[in-house]
Parts: sequence; C-alpha cells; structure tokens
Amino acid sequence: MALQAIAFYLLAAVTVLAGFAVVSARNPVHSVLWLILSFFSAAGLFVLLGAEFLAMLLVVVYVGAVAVLFLFVVMMLDVDFAALRQGFARYLPLGLVVAGILVAEMVMVSTTVATRGAAAANDTPNASGAVDVTNAEAIGRVLYTDYVYFFQAAGLVLLVAMIGAIVLTLRHKPGVRRQVMMDQVLRTPKTGMRILDLKPGKGIGE
Repeated sequence: MALQAIAFYLLAAVTVLAGFAVVSARNPVHSVLWLILSFFSAAGLFVLLGAEFLAMLLVVVYVGAVAVLFLFVVMMLDVDFAALRQGFARYLPLGLVVAGILVAEMVMVSTTVATRGAAAANDTPNASGAVDVTNAEAIGRVLYTDYVYFFQAAGLVLLVAMIGAIVLTLRHKPGVRRQVMMDQVLRTPKTGMRILDLKPGKGIGE
C-alpha cells in the first residue's frame, strides 16, 4: 500500500509539473513534448486505479495519434513566434478569467468528492450488469450500446481535426516541385519522351 501511494504521488506530481510546463514553455515543440509526458503520467494513474483500458486508450489515441500529430504540425508549420508573443498581453485578461473558472470548478468537484464521496449521489446501476467483468468490457458495453452515436460523433470530430491539420501543412511554395499523380497516370510515350538529334561534339545544353 505504501508503494502504491508513493507511485500515485510521484505520477501526480509529474502530471501537474508537465501540465504547467505545457503552458509555460516558449517553444511549441517543447510544449507538445511536455504534453506527451503528462499523458503518460496520467496513464500511469489510470493503471493504479485499475482502469487499464483507459490507460491504454490514453497512450494509443492521445500520445500515439493526437500528440504526435500536434508535434508534426507544429514542426512543419512556419509559425511566427514573435507575432504570437505580441498578442499574449492582449489576451491575458481573458485567459485569467478562463483559468479562474477552471480553478473554481476543480475546487467544487474536489470539495464534493471529499465530503460525500465520488459516487454518493450517483444511483446509476452497474453498466455491465455483472461484477465479474473487466473494465474494458464494461466500458465497451456502455460505448456501443447506450452512447454509440456520441462515440461515432467523437470519431468524426477527430477525423475532421486530422484532415484539417494535414491540409494546413500542404502549402504550395514557389520553386518547389510537387508530384502530380494525374500527370503520371495519363503520361504517354509521346509526352514522356523527347527525342533529340545531337550533333557530334555538342551536348544537350549547347
């Protein structure tokens, strides 16, 4: 029990520090790397709570897909960091208001859990209908029975976000040769070859 408590406090501290580093890092690439570390630490907390499926989902989906996609998008986009820093002071009051609302919500949730427990006011029966099922099976029954349409809508939102991130990186720069698949497919010997009559002692460029 003592070892589990040490692991919990260690992972929780790493998660909080990594989350603070995400919003305080000056380089967006560093922010994404800190975000990946916070996801891994949160996955460790889920493992300690016995939710192995959520831990695997956090690592596979958020670290393996979303965070890596963010990293590549940030690295490939030509972001003007000086312009971003200039607008920091303008949006600082709004950011403080949003942060204050989030802190108030977290305090309310923490106070409710500490006083009445996490499931004291929740009268919803067990979604699995049985006690001897794993948490992965219980979550699967909930997702694919009661909330299947919301689950599909979330998948569509992630798909649109991924396509939007890819489109943002496809910038046509002058002087860069790009591959045109249709021209390659429709190429014929007449358009793909050029026969030159070279004279002795002269090259192609002469």
